[in-house]
Amino acid sequence: MIELIREHKRMNTKEGLILSLDQDAFRQCSILIETILQEYQTTIEADYQGYLNHCKRVAACCLILSQDCNEETIHKLAIAVAFHDIGIWTSKTIDYLEPSVKVMLSYLTLHRLLDWQIEITLMITEHHKLTTTKFSEYPLIEYFRQADYADFSLGLLRSNIPKSEFKKLTHQYPNAGFHKTLVYLGLKRFLQKPWSPLPMFKW
Repeated sequence: MIELIREHKRMNTKEGLILSLDQDAFRQCSILIETILQEYQTTIEADYQGYLNHCKRVAACCLILSQDCNEETIHKLAIAVAFHDIGIWTSKTIDYLEPSVKVMLSYLTLHRLLDWQIEITLMITEHHKLTTTKFSEYPLIEYFRQADYADFSLGLLRSNIPKSEFKKLTHQYPNAGFHKTLVYLGLKRFLQKPWSPLPMFKW
């Protein structure tokens, strides 16, 4: 019955109806994100709540866009979102994509999930791509990119995410200084390397 409801939701999406968040899927994903990030709480320190909330908002946006509530998808998304910016703190750099991938691959190795390494690696390395990704075999990569931009832009670039859904997420999971941290790191990088102020972005 649940699968029939989800399939109906996907069909309605194609017919142009408003997308919504599957709360059960989001709850499962949130628990996994929290479990993964607990290990890095002392590393992230004061930015922990802001990053955790950012991860949850991005995960919710990705679930809304993809309308895919398969357990494997939820697990992959939780891993990708938990690690997608982690290099900011583990390597203390704004050039964090490769360091983030490195930490994520260690996690996959530890949990014997290396079959997912290509897809999740691309989810992380492509999430700041300015143009549409072209990985038809891995649709989650593009949904993840759109979801991160929705949150990064404070809802200005929401793709097909309803404004009302985004507002609920920002109310439930407030910014907690996350964007201020990004601005601070961006300015610091600009002063140090003005010829390469935002190395994580690509065309």
